[in-house]
Amino acid sequence: MPNRLAHETSPYLLQHADNPVDWWPWSPEAFEEARERGVPVLLSVGYSSCHWCHVMAHESFEDETTAAYLNEHFVSVKVDREERPDIDAVYMEAVQAATGQGGWPMTVFLTADAEPFYFGTYFPPAPRHGMPSFRQILEGVRTAWTGRRDEVGEVAGKIVRDLSSRELAHSGTGVPGESELSQALLGLIRDYDEKHGGFGGAPKFPPSMSVEFLLRHYARTGAEGALQMAADTCEAMARGGIYDQLGGGFARYSVDRGWVVPHFEKMLYDNALLCRVYAHLWRVTGSELARRVALETADFMVRELRTNEGGYASALDADSDDGTGRHVEGAFYVWTPAQLAEVLGERDGQAAARHFGVTEEGTFEEGASVLQLPSGGGPLDTSVRERLLAARELRERPGRDDKVVAAWNGLAVAALAETGALFDRPDLVERATEAADLLVRVHMDSHARLARTSKDGQPGANSGVLEDYADVAEGFLALAGVTGEGVWLEFAGFLLDIVLDQFVGEEGALYDTAHDAEKLIRRPQDPTDNATPSGWTAAAQALLSYAAHTGSEAHRSAGEGALGVVNALGPRAPRFIGWGLAAAEALLDGPREVAVVGAPTDPRTGALHRTALLASAPGAVVAVGSPEGGEFPLLAGRGLVDGGPAAYVCRHFTCDAPVTTPESLAEALS
Repeated sequence: MPNRLAHETSPYLLQHADNPVDWWPWSPEAFEEARERGVPVLLSVGYSSCHWCHVMAHESFEDETTAAYLNEHFVSVKVDREERPDIDAVYMEAVQAATGQGGWPMTVFLTADAEPFYFGTYFPPAPRHGMPSFRQILEGVRTAWTGRRDEVGEVAGKIVRDLSSRELAHSGTGVPGESELSQALLGLIRDYDEKHGGFGGAPKFPPSMSVEFLLRHYARTGAEGALQMAADTCEAMARGGIYDQLGGGFARYSVDRGWVVPHFEKMLYDNALLCRVYAHLWRVTGSELARRVALETADFMVRELRTNEGGYASALDADSDDGTGRHVEGAFYVWTPAQLAEVLGERDGQAAARHFGVTEEGTFEEGASVLQLPSGGGPLDTSVRERLLAARELRERPGRDDKVVAAWNGLAVAALAETGALFDRPDLVERATEAADLLVRVHMDSHARLARTSKDGQPGANSGVLEDYADVAEGFLALAGVTGEGVWLEFAGFLLDIVLDQFVGEEGALYDTAHDAEKLIRRPQDPTDNATPSGWTAAAQALLSYAAHTGSEAHRSAGEGALGVVNALGPRAPRFIGWGLAAAEALLDGPREVAVVGAPTDPRTGALHRTALLASAPGAVVAVGSPEGGEFPLLAGRGLVDGGPAAYVCRHFTCDAPVTTPESLAEALS
């Protein structure tokens, strides 16, 4: 019989709806139940494409004996971290403070007042590698709860007090300048892996936001070393196993330093960020590899993540059936030489093995290899990739989390709009517009407040957090610049006004949840960029772009104030403030404001508009339209020149004389 999760919209929660565990969704009723019964709360947090979440679910939450013990002695609450990043952030901070590490699944034991007193992540069904079993943990917690309740309460109270008293140690004042950005660049150089590209050791994550900073820094200063790190990292990832050599798109991370073996789940946010980065790399260098990867990644998102409503699903799982009934990580993606020969024949199979680095020993498990593009792999007949892709389509596909997350769809809108514009793919711009339309129709209410998620065209019950407002605004601003439709600038303004009203604290600080959001044991506030831009730095960038479009002093001041955090984190931990560093580059460059005035049907207008979009000036904003249109403030009072289209470039409150040729505009933006 299904439990209470059967009525939820989250695919992750629905995966647990048939567990024998009597799960509750996060709700006041769950904690009231714990209070009435006098039992602790088990909080289990995960997400649908999390491999070890599936493992623990199968081992423990599907086990009748374990479930019976849980149901008797606990109230069990299941949370999708992608739906409720605020809950995840608050308790993950506690887990990391207590244990020095974190991850998912996250397992936390709480009082009926939602105060945590014991923490962990994955627990095995039997003691293993020095880890106690999940049952031992449950029995230990129950013993402490029944025999030492006062002590448990004291521990929980102390943890909450410690969390509440934590000042934001990484706040800073003043806008970042040349010194801070130069120190950040030196920090990245120190962490750079010269042999394999990227930063740090294993596991290695795609550093999309740091690469965006490096590209902007090169564009502003001409620092060749910054461009080289960006280009070499992008090439190494594109040639590695982290990139899907057949279907396009990137896996979540590489388990090794060399980008060979990925953790195979594919996330929307990674692919949106990387699609944009490769498009921007092409814009700077003209690299054919960058062009191919940007387009293949965009096509992957549209083909495999697009929902029936025009939005983009959150993720594809790492696991799928390997053909024997076993659910195995990477089964959909890996190959042996024999499998290549079976599909392609002996001669083409051997050529494909050389081309993709597939060996008898294998690079993954059980003699299978992840496809790569090693240098010197030899040429390949153009039909080989198509035949392999067709054969792969016959395998069981990994599961898909169809939840539409507002923030990640905002990132996808920006990526698809810019990639479509740069590579003359109007279909991609159309897909971006459809996703933006879904965000307005389904996620945004009549007061411009955002729902965090939707599924099947229905909004979820959870409120948007700062990253939702910031990333959706970023997507709308990019779409406005590409399409010349000022309504997207207007919608971005609605969202950023809410940021000013609901998320801004003292001295430029930003909170992750709104002033009127559900009160948790601590109000989450994290400026560091991790898998995605933090809400804090994403808001700073969007506020600066909107101010450049409109001249709004309130939005520019808030954006500058938010970037104070870069002064503290940039020199010290540049890998974790990459988007903030990129926004700081835009601020130092202006950002530049480009107004292209002319009839939309005039090809000269189109040529000037394209030149503006091709410019790599950090964070430049572009408005295009007829002088009487009135949709973009940047176009106001800007007339034609000798009856023909013209472009106006302004920067730091100073404007150049209008230009009428693409060559002159390119020079003005260089």
